[in-house]
Amino acid sequence: MIPFASFRSCASSCARLQLRQLATAASSSGPAAESEPLTHYRITLRRSAISLPKNIKGTLAALGIHRRLQTVYHRHSPDIAGKILTVKELVAVENVPASAVRTKLEQRLERKASRGYVVTGSKLHAEP
Repeated sequence: MIPFASFRSCASSCARLQLRQLATAASSSGPAAESEPLTHYRITLRRSAISLPKNIKGTLAALGIHRRLQTVYHRHSPDIAGKILTVKELVAVENVPASAVRTKLEQRLERKASRGYVVTGSKLHAEP
């Protein structure tokens, strides 16, 4: 007969193993994860830096983040990883492939609403 304490530890280790397998399956289930390597961090400021020390605000400025819900992209590197660890409570970080990186202008155009109409011609530029 198996003692109760060893049975409980076996059950908890089995549960941890299943959770780990689910986490790895969920993270690698996307189509981009299999075809492209994850080379960049997508960093979004989720919490405000008001009334935090100057070194935290300086770290956010060094990452290029100036306002809440702003998103920036950085290549994987040890110095960027260290900065992220400094402000880990304030930001949300995702690993993304190089094809998912957006410039500031591309992000602005994605947020911009459509005009609501289409210009089909112009009398100003029509030839006589």
